[in-house]
Amino acid sequence: MQFHEKLQQLRKDRGFSQEDLAERLSVSRQAISKWESGSAYPEIEKLIQLSEIFGVTLDSLMKEGPIEYGSGSGGGHSADFPFYRPYRNGFWGARGYEYKSKSTLFGLPLVHINVGFGMRRAKGVIAIGVLAKGLISIGLLSMGILSTGLLSLGLLAIGIFSLGLASIGTIAIGAIAIGAVAIGLIALGAVAIGMFSTGAVAVASHIAVGHNAYGHIAVGQNVAEGTRTFLSTTESLRGVDRVAVQAAIGEEFPNLWGWIVRWMTTMLG
Repeated sequence: MQFHEKLQQLRKDRGFSQEDLAERLSVSRQAISKWESGSAYPEIEKLIQLSEIFGVTLDSLMKEGPIEYGSGSGGGHSADFPFYRPYRNGFWGARGYEYKSKSTLFGLPLVHINVGFGMRRAKGVIAIGVLAKGLISIGLLSMGILSTGLLSLGLLAIGIFSLGLASIGTIAIGAIAIGAVAIGLIALGAVAIGMFSTGAVAVASHIAVGHNAYGHIAVGQNVAEGTRTFLSTTESLRGVDRVAVQAAIGEEFPNLWGWIVRWMTTMLG
């Protein structure tokens, strides 16, 4: 049995489409098709990845002859190292674990988990991986409606660095941003920058409330700089008259939503 025949058999045995295998190897589907037809041959780096994905020895994959599985593969053949152990719809490998549910929604698996060493991609309704993309995604780099990770992109993003409609993180950027450094239309953080900002240092185009506040309307405990300013008479923002600030907001921004006014003045006396 030659390489292209082995590759096709291994792929089908694992239930992978050519697209699935291409995604795991970061190559095109056309490349997989050429390998399986025998019109092209993968680079050594891709051969090593193939041996790890399918749990076979590199020698048996490259040389003409039978396929030899790793000793932990359950294939009954001897090898110097275990690569593959099946587990329901997924597999444990020398470098990590992958599971992909057979059930799908919108053409995506309901659950795709791909964790371990390397840039392992997960794509599903629920996606967990180094690079995760889904309606709900968890990963170092995650993208989805709800995403969490080191770098998160989504409608609701939670992470060290987060970007979304609503974002929470050490550095958060979004329409509503909460973080150590928060940048958004509505920002809450140690350093908050936005249209409406609350924080230790609050900078806003409209209303800023904080320890040090800079904005059109600035309400501060120590510093307040702006067109309309309110400085606390005590050691907290409770020393600022809430009614007076709400009246100023009504004069400067008469069409502002009531919940924003209440939120911006909730810490005042």
